[in-house]
Amino acid sequence: MLFRSRAIVLQTLRYADDKLVCRLLTEREGCVSFLVRRGTGRGSRHRLFRPLALLDVEWSKPRDGALAYPKNVAAALNYATIPYDTSKTAVALFLCEFLQSAVRSEPPSPALFAFVEQSLRFYDRLERGHANFHLVFLLQLATFLGLSPDVGGFRPGAFFDLREGGFTAMRPLHPQYAEPEEAAALPVLMRMSYANMHRFRLSGRERSRLLAHLCDYYRLHIPAFPELKSLGILGEVFAAEREN
Repeated sequence: MLFRSRAIVLQTLRYADDKLVCRLLTEREGCVSFLVRRGTGRGSRHRLFRPLALLDVEWSKPRDGALAYPKNVAAALNYATIPYDTSKTAVALFLCEFLQSAVRSEPPSPALFAFVEQSLRFYDRLERGHANFHLVFLLQLATFLGLSPDVGGFRPGAFFDLREGGFTAMRPLHPQYAEPEEAAALPVLMRMSYANMHRFRLSGRERSRLLAHLCDYYRLHIPAFPELKSLGILGEVFAAEREN
């Protein structure tokens, strides 16, 4: 059986000298792993499999447990800014690592795929005012995964229990929670969208802390969600930009 689908590259690993194992989020089949041969020419198609690349892919259904081989691959979009902007590149690498763990067990979902694709297209077009993009992305992604936090119980001075996904007047008896000062920002974040995110002024420290809490939240609610190596790199890039 032949499959055709729009796809987003989430991971590329070198396998032997002449092959790559690439993990893609596809519109029709969910996450699919491909074995891609590495060529030597400038036009070799393995060069299309870059972080968050948006592709059109055609492949045959593999045997159970086997990797798929792409028969035809074409770029569905050539990014105009993401590969050439330091902060956008750092965010893209972070989102790649994040999505690998967040959606790996998700069933095929055209709605989820459309959200990710449209978010990346929008991000690539933005020239300014995109510092909060990754926060909005993670919060909106939670809705598609059925993990959206409950902010209806917010009261001034409340803690946010990351395990339970809601506010509480009492300090939780475990360490996975946000202090009231940081917890108060969550209802504000939930009002952010791609259209209005440039209006929300957050310091670098506030943005870093909120991102760390969001990653902890996903880690608590998705089995085997790991510590993200790119989280520290993203923080260093933003810190360096603030100093310049």
